[in-house]
Amino acid sequence: MEDSLVEKLLAKDRRSLARLITLVERGDPSLPGVMDRLHPHTGRAYTIGITGPPGAGKSTLVDQLIHLIRQEQQRVGVLAVDPSSPLTGGAVLGDRIRMQRHYLDEGVFIRSLATRGSAGGLSRATGDAVKLLDAFGADVVIVETVGVGQTEVQIMRLADTVVVLMTPESGDTVQTMKAGLLEVADVFVINKADRPGAQAMASDLQTMLNLAETRPWWRPPILLAQAREGQGVQEVYDAIREHRKALEQSSRLVEKRRLRRRDEFLRALEEGFQARIHEALEKKTEVAALLRDVEEGQRDPLAAALQTLSDGALMRSWLAALEEEGTPSNSRQGKPLSERPTA
Repeated sequence: MEDSLVEKLLAKDRRSLARLITLVERGDPSLPGVMDRLHPHTGRAYTIGITGPPGAGKSTLVDQLIHLIRQEQQRVGVLAVDPSSPLTGGAVLGDRIRMQRHYLDEGVFIRSLATRGSAGGLSRATGDAVKLLDAFGADVVIVETVGVGQTEVQIMRLADTVVVLMTPESGDTVQTMKAGLLEVADVFVINKADRPGAQAMASDLQTMLNLAETRPWWRPPILLAQAREGQGVQEVYDAIREHRKALEQSSRLVEKRRLRRRDEFLRALEEGFQARIHEALEKKTEVAALLRDVEEGQRDPLAAALQTLSDGALMRSWLAALEEEGTPSNSRQGKPLSERPTA
C-alpha cells in the first residue's frame, strides 16, 4: 500500500499526500522505507518558519503570504503546528479555518499537525511532513509554529528563513532576548502596528540588535505590519526573498541544510539508543541488574552508567535483543561478532 501511495504522491495526488502525512504523525513502521524512497525527490522546496507568541497574527500573515507566493505561480505547502488536544492528542484546527480562502486552490496544500507534547513546539513528524510536501512539488513550505515562547528555537533547525512575529502587547522585549529569538530570527515583524507601543518596540529591538553579535552577512530587518489589512506584508515577503538571496549567494543555504541533515541523523540515533536502553531495562539483562543496584542505593548512578558504557554491558544486551528479533547483528550473513572480519 505504501508503494502505491508514494507513486501517487509523486504524481501530485493530494489524497495520497494527506494519507502519508497521517502515517508520519502516527509513526508508522513503514515510514523509514517511504522516506528513503522519496529522498531523491526532495531538497528543492524553500522552507519559511513563522513563529511568535499566541495571538500575534501568525495565521493571518501566513494567509497573506500564500496570496503573494501564488501570484508568482509557485506551489505552496503549509504546516500549521497546532496545540495538541489534551484528550485525543490531535490538532486544534483554528489555523486552517483562518486560511480557508485557499482551499479550492490546487496550488496550495494546508495541513494541521499536533505538537504531541514536543518541548520545542515542533513534533518529529513536522520535519518528515516538510519532506513529503517537498517531494509533492511544493516550491515553498511554510511552517507556522504553535507559539509557545522560549522553547520555540527548534524552528531554526527546520526552516531556511525564520520570521519572528510580535505585537506591541508582547511585553518587555528583554524577554525576547532571553528567549533566544534574537539568534533565531532572520526577519522581525511587529504586527498590529497601529496599536500604541509599536514604534517603541521597534526601537528597543533595534538597540538590542546593535548590542548583539549579529551575522556580518545579514542583519535581521525590523518591519511594521498590519497583516489583517495587508499592510506591510509585501515588505515582509521581500525581506524573506532577500534573506534567501543572501543565503544562496554566500553558500550558507547549502551548509545550513547539511547541518540540518546531520542534526536529524544524530537525533534519530539518540532516539534509537534511548529506545534500546529502555528495552534492555525491561528484561533480565546486566544493565537492568545494575539499575536495580542504583535504585537501591548500592551504586553511584554516574559510576554505574560509565561502567555500563565502558565494559560493553549495554552492547551485549543490545546484540542479545537483536538475536531474539532474528536480526543479523553484524552482517547480512548474520555471523556472530567473534567471526566478523577485522579491518
